[in-house]
Parts: sequence; C-alpha cells; structure tokens
Amino acid sequence: MFQTRNDLSEGIRVKVVELLNARLADAIDLQTQLKQAHWNVKGPTFIALHKLFDEIVEDVEDYVDDLAERAVQLSGTADGTSRTVAKRTTLAEYPAAASGTEHVEAVGKVLAAFGAQVRAGIAAAAKLDDADTADLFTEISRGVDKWLWMVEAHGQSK
Repeated sequence: MFQTRNDLSEGIRVKVVELLNARLADAIDLQTQLKQAHWNVKGPTFIALHKLFDEIVEDVEDYVDDLAERAVQLSGTADGTSRTVAKRTTLAEYPAAASGTEHVEAVGKVLAAFGAQVRAGIAAAAKLDDADTADLFTEISRGVDKWLWMVEAHGQSK
C-alpha cells in the first residue's frame, strides 16, 4: 500500500482493494466476452445485436476504469493484466456461439453473473464501512441491470 491521507484505515483499504481487484478481473473478462459476441454474432438480428454488444462494451470499459482507479485511490495497485484476469475471474468461459439467439443467451448469462458479483460487492463494501466503494458498485449494478434487460428483451416474445 502506498502512503495516503485517506481516512479509511489501512486494514479496511487492503480488504477493499482486494474486493475491487476481484471485480476488476471480472469486468475485464466481461469486456472481452462482449467483444467476442460483438465480433461473431450472425443472423437476421446481426446489426442490432452487433451494435448493442458494442454499446455495452463502452459502459463496461468505464466500469473497468472506475474499479481500477478506486483501487489506486485507496493506495493500492490495480491488477488488470490478462494473466491476472485469467487467474482471478469468477465468470464462466464464453461458449462457442454464432447465432444471435446463442449470443443473446450467453451474454445474458455473463451479465447476470457479473451483476450478482457486483451486488455482493455492494454488501461487502458496506460491511467494511466504505460507502464510496459501495456507491461505485451500486452505480455499476444499475448499469448492468439495464443492459441485462435490453439483452434479455431480444429473447422474449410475450
């Protein structure tokens, strides 16, 4: 940990930085999985899904940056290398998919899994009395829920 005048104790900051780096790994993995869907989607809904997946990636890039910067603000180090992400991610591997329907299913699953981890982060940060990190997780959770709704709408007909 680096020197800081932040009034959270070092013990709390160490735990929060660990939590942030765990979600950072997931967010970077989510970003790459969404690009996989964006690049490879096929079928009659191609253009709509191709654009949708890229819009989600743009928001996830912001989540990645916000998580990494919060870890550094707390005098920690952001661990976002591809090797670290591969070791730490809690998200399942993205499946082989081609059709729009297959990608909608896969993207929906990964967004839901990431959303669940972020919501757990809200509770963990609150338990550590770090309202700012809990708020960051809340902001990310709201965004993920919005994108999950939009993705799932592509698979719903009633």
